[in-house]
Amino acid sequence: MSPLKEEAPHCLFGEHGHMRVHLVAIIAALTFGAARAEGADKDVWPMPKWQKTSPAKAGMNEALLAKAQQYAETGKGSGFIVRHGRLVHAWGDPRRRYDLKSTTKSFGSLALGLAVGDGKVRLEDPATKHHPTLGRPPEENVRSGFIGKITLFHLATQTAGFEKPGGYGKILFEPGTKWHYSDAGPNWLAECLTLRYRTDLQELMFERVFTPIGVSRDDLRWRDNAYRPKKIDDIVNREFGSGIHANVDALARVGLLCLRRGRWQDRQIIPAEYIDLSTRTPREIAGLPVVGNDADTSNHYGLLWWNNNDGALVNVPRDAYWSWGLHDSLIVVIPSLDLVVARAGDDFKGTGWSGKYDKLKPFFEPIVASVKDRPADEAAAPLATSRPPYPPSPVIRGLVWADKKDIVRRAGGSDNWPMTWADDDHLYTAYGDGHGFDPKVKEKLSLGLCRVEGPAHAFRGFNVRSASVEQKGDGARGRKASGMLSVGGRLHMLVRNAGNSQLAWSDDHGATWTWSDWKFTTSFGCPTFLNFGRDYAGARDDYVYVYSFDSNSAYTPSDRMVLARVPKDRVTRRDAYEFFVRLDGRGEPVWSDDVEKRGAVFEHKRRCYRSGITFNAGLKRYLWCQIIPGGDTRFKGGFGVYDAPEPWGPWTTVYYTEQWDVGPGESASIPTKWMSADGRTVHMVFSGGDHFSVRRATLEVADR
Repeated sequence: MSPLKEEAPHCLFGEHGHMRVHLVAIIAALTFGAARAEGADKDVWPMPKWQKTSPAKAGMNEALLAKAQQYAETGKGSGFIVRHGRLVHAWGDPRRRYDLKSTTKSFGSLALGLAVGDGKVRLEDPATKHHPTLGRPPEENVRSGFIGKITLFHLATQTAGFEKPGGYGKILFEPGTKWHYSDAGPNWLAECLTLRYRTDLQELMFERVFTPIGVSRDDLRWRDNAYRPKKIDDIVNREFGSGIHANVDALARVGLLCLRRGRWQDRQIIPAEYIDLSTRTPREIAGLPVVGNDADTSNHYGLLWWNNNDGALVNVPRDAYWSWGLHDSLIVVIPSLDLVVARAGDDFKGTGWSGKYDKLKPFFEPIVASVKDRPADEAAAPLATSRPPYPPSPVIRGLVWADKKDIVRRAGGSDNWPMTWADDDHLYTAYGDGHGFDPKVKEKLSLGLCRVEGPAHAFRGFNVRSASVEQKGDGARGRKASGMLSVGGRLHMLVRNAGNSQLAWSDDHGATWTWSDWKFTTSFGCPTFLNFGRDYAGARDDYVYVYSFDSNSAYTPSDRMVLARVPKDRVTRRDAYEFFVRLDGRGEPVWSDDVEKRGAVFEHKRRCYRSGITFNAGLKRYLWCQIIPGGDTRFKGGFGVYDAPEPWGPWTTVYYTEQWDVGPGESASIPTKWMSADGRTVHMVFSGGDHFSVRRATLEVADR
């Protein structure tokens, strides 16, 4: 179908026990200049019919929409593209109902949101509270001891442990410890809600959701249960794993309801907070091992919704989320672009189901690119800003980089590089997903050790082999170092992707390592040490300081950084750690041994990510390098350098860019060994281009 011609118009959540959910505001007020796309300033509703507009008036490129349609039609079918509440582009039969398969799961998520809003359930409720026979049959699930540990949250996030088929399957693992795509878990959730409401969920959804948004029984039907008895406790028993048949008009209306955060006209149908929560990756599941698939799925899945939180689709905004079923039925919502896309039919190019995002790119990317007035940095974050989060430094007035042609690059193909200055006067570091320095290690390692000798302008790198600490596995599947520290001749290493992170230490300069028998299991998914001078010389006190963005995963950015401290002679003892809570009225830090009381030591909306922090003794300032998440930062991206007089602030900005002249990589730090005595000449080590990359910089200091 050609582009459409214009027509005239016809909280809920408290503290969830250990699940402290930090809700993010999804829709920002975006200003694009004097000429705004039609409908951007006010809500438009398809009641009773969709208002139509042209791509030009919607601020979209017609040719790119046609390109997306062409790809979609390799699987035939129908589609709607809606912007600012108006129908911009459509193809196929808008009234034909399609079998949506697993897109039904996202409808199930909305039913869960309804129940949460009604006070019928809480996400942390044990599932057996609402379904006494949950998990049975088979009886072997009872013997596992896992049934009582399953919560509604687990059922909604694919972490309950049930095997794939939608019937009565086995529990494969302890709830909350792994991620496994399943129909059985969502089907148990459907039964929990059926028993709680004591009614057929199809009737509930038509009364409370579908009819109010203009979806009729001609538009949508929910087939009888195909995997379990058609009734439970004499109530019609629906599935969430599959079962809904609907047309793209109905799908687009559901998408618009979600885009408007559960509101339809003047009626709040689903709690806005629940929409925000369910369409984001909870930190409890981000980075969990994925069973039966090599995709990093746990990093981009919410409560029965898929998403792009981790930036896996580089050219798609991170706030995008979607339902996704077999044969590529989709409800796509992109709040930062005020965009909804509905599509149903057969598989794109006959590709079949995999759960991998590559097949979505030829459909998603032209649609995103078609939006002419989109935020310039939407791939990095929907709330992107060109402004740093803190005011300019009163001490360091400027930072001048050496020419990029003078960057020294070694150890090609390896990234990461946290480092520390040890007692033997060498730097110790670790690489990820590579083979280290020349001569390279034969095996590709996710965690390999190195020693760096000499000054910044003439350093040499050596691989340090250690069977007790080396790891394998690409990306999130392999453990990687995120922090290194030498204290008292002992090397300490913080390791991420370890559920959440773990400590190891060596008393022989990396030859052998001991692993802690504990982990950080709440937050601290990518921790790093604050480094002072050689073997911790010049430290402000007898504590070691640990920083991380506030996430369980090294792949999910946060709104804030958190901080812990531990006596330097008790680093290996988990019970010795304290967590920064806040500054008191005198500006002094308040600490707690309860990680749940942790507070923000640094805040940057959606942009707190991997970092490295060191003390510049010459200037008596803490320098904190923080990578800005978004896209493939190995080759393109930005970062900030912030300074403070104390480990907890107050923070100010030394340098900030969203597009450096080279890729900054995924981590960076300014090693203390390579700082001049006056603190004005420094060298940043970063992983840009998948190398051990070193760039000199001069700090311009204010007159004192």
